[in-house]
Amino acid sequence: MTPTRIMRLIARMNVGGPALHLVELASGLDPTRYDQLLVTGVAGRDEGSMLELATSSGLQVKVLEELSNAFSLGGRDAVVLARLVRILREFRPHIVETHTAKAGLLGRIAALATRVPSVIHVFHGHVLHGYYGRLRSGALTLMERRLASISTQLLTVSERVKRDLVEHRVAAPEDIGVVPLGFDLAPFLEAEACKGQLRRELGVASDVPLVGIVGRMFPIKNHRLFLDAAAKLRSDPAAQFVLVGDGDLRPAMEHHAARLGIGERTHFLGWRRDIPRICADLNVLVTSSDNEGTPVTIIEGMAAGCPIVATRVGGIPDLVRDGVSGVLTPPGDAGRLADAIGRVLADPGAAARMARLARQSATRRFSKDRLVADMDALYQDLRHR
Repeated sequence: MTPTRIMRLIARMNVGGPALHLVELASGLDPTRYDQLLVTGVAGRDEGSMLELATSSGLQVKVLEELSNAFSLGGRDAVVLARLVRILREFRPHIVETHTAKAGLLGRIAALATRVPSVIHVFHGHVLHGYYGRLRSGALTLMERRLASISTQLLTVSERVKRDLVEHRVAAPEDIGVVPLGFDLAPFLEAEACKGQLRRELGVASDVPLVGIVGRMFPIKNHRLFLDAAAKLRSDPAAQFVLVGDGDLRPAMEHHAARLGIGERTHFLGWRRDIPRICADLNVLVTSSDNEGTPVTIIEGMAAGCPIVATRVGGIPDLVRDGVSGVLTPPGDAGRLADAIGRVLADPGAAARMARLARQSATRRFSKDRLVADMDALYQDLRHR
């Protein structure tokens, strides 16, 4: 049988779970059995880009500079649609696989127009609530319902995201599959070897609590809540804080930290590639988001053996069992978030037990080998239908 041709489309390869998922999956498939093409737009200036990782992993990549992740449709999208149709006619894929909402819209329309045999759309999360106002959210929900009808297979990366899609009547439960994320976790499982390196870089003593957050500085991630909780951490007045990531909100967050009186104890590191090295020195890794799909930073922190404190939103409860493999708090409550961080810092024994169970869970559930095996089985099933 000829190799299975797959074209994947994502709006942009910005730093985050969807882009990493694509690279890990595509690089893990047998190149003698798969011919793959990744089509993507351009990441924003402050988002960080994983395009170099894709190309260095040997992936065939085509960049459409006109492709954006914006909610609205315009002339640029018509150009992208025409280019996608042309690419599909040239590449003639057996399967088109789309990721993110805008790519899912344009990619599925182009696949329908060119009669691609199988179309997969992957929901890493969703923007059906929490991102836009009521009218826009309603329009997006209606769009996803219509697009579901022209999709061969809908996938989510967690049961929580699937439940949300069912509640929004995007599709019936039996029409949505769940394939959890998968990554090469070896660098995080070996993170202990890096212990002390970040602290030496920052000039932070080994006995000073170090609390961190990793992610793009975007409203839904709510870095302001993290900083508010940091300022309320009365039990450890010497604690220092690390923010890894960048975005349009960074200047505002730097100003907010200074206004709260914790500016001198707060380190803004920008985008970093050495996340295992960072996790190795954190006493607590925090996620303070208002909404999430399946946050990669939590999986990576779990694999590194870093105690987790996170808001109870989206797919996070599918990752972290409250009081067992981490601590969950209500979204938007800086006092409760600060209390949870303080409790973890005050009880190193309990923190170590939670971190050990979290590492075991991450290793079992989110390996790259498991992801590749799951998707290989799906691709072959679609190819033989």
